[in-house]
Amino acid sequence: MADDPYKILGVKKEASADEIRSAYRKLAKKHHPDLNPGNKQAEEDFKAISGAYDLLSDTEKRAKYDRGEIDASGAERAPQQSWRQYADAAQGERYAYSTGGAGGADFEDLFANIFNQRPRGPAKGHDRHYSLEVTFLEGVSGATRRITLPDGGTLDVKIPPGTEGGDTLRLRGKGDAGMGGGPPGDALIEIHVAAHKFYRRIGRNLHMEVPVSLKEAVLGAKVTIPTPAGDVAMTVRPGTETGTEMRLRGRGVPAHGKHAAGDLHVKLNVVVGPADEALKTFLDGWEQPGFNPREGLK
Repeated sequence: MADDPYKILGVKKEASADEIRSAYRKLAKKHHPDLNPGNKQAEEDFKAISGAYDLLSDTEKRAKYDRGEIDASGAERAPQQSWRQYADAAQGERYAYSTGGAGGADFEDLFANIFNQRPRGPAKGHDRHYSLEVTFLEGVSGATRRITLPDGGTLDVKIPPGTEGGDTLRLRGKGDAGMGGGPPGDALIEIHVAAHKFYRRIGRNLHMEVPVSLKEAVLGAKVTIPTPAGDVAMTVRPGTETGTEMRLRGRGVPAHGKHAAGDLHVKLNVVVGPADEALKTFLDGWEQPGFNPREGLK
């Protein structure tokens, strides 16, 4: 991969933060070591992608890179020509270093003062950015997932109940080591939540559709339905119509911190299924005087 972070992510230098984030997500998912086991090239590419995003997602570091003050790794670039090189050259003899004495000047201190080239104090290490895809139920109920880092290490990520796609989890002290005795940076984990085959989520509530048979709808019944916390028996009232909605309190996203538990909204759909001869014979002779199911269409 190229060294230029813009080329690594495949974006232009004027790309917006959203464009950079979108490019990173796409590439990180493609090259993630967990999806490419044993592929050393994918590991190297993922490491380069993460490093490029770490630099370009930080407004200050991106500006320094664009000005040429730091390289793609975030290290400061050496000046093109130091004052010492100039003083040692023929055209700079008049600025040659002096050991002091009457009227003497310590030009090393002078230039250090002019250019503020003094030793820096402790600095926090760089943050590291990662992407993690979780299942729908892991986002709802919470879980602990282990991710593989570009250097082969691992990191356990605790996903709180109610985590949504786009949320970013901060693991303090899990980034790069600090400089000059400073604290380490953090690991920032952006969460992506996969879709579920029958649950939908709106806020803290979950929604699902449940099929019921014609007999269950007409006569009423108790049916068992799945919820994130386990199966629950739900009562279907006699004469239930398709589209009837029921609410199971507290069976949505579980309570966490200041958030109360959400509800599970169930929409019932009446399914006829295969009709045997007995049912056909019964319906053929059955009448419902005065009932027209399409009366509202007039």
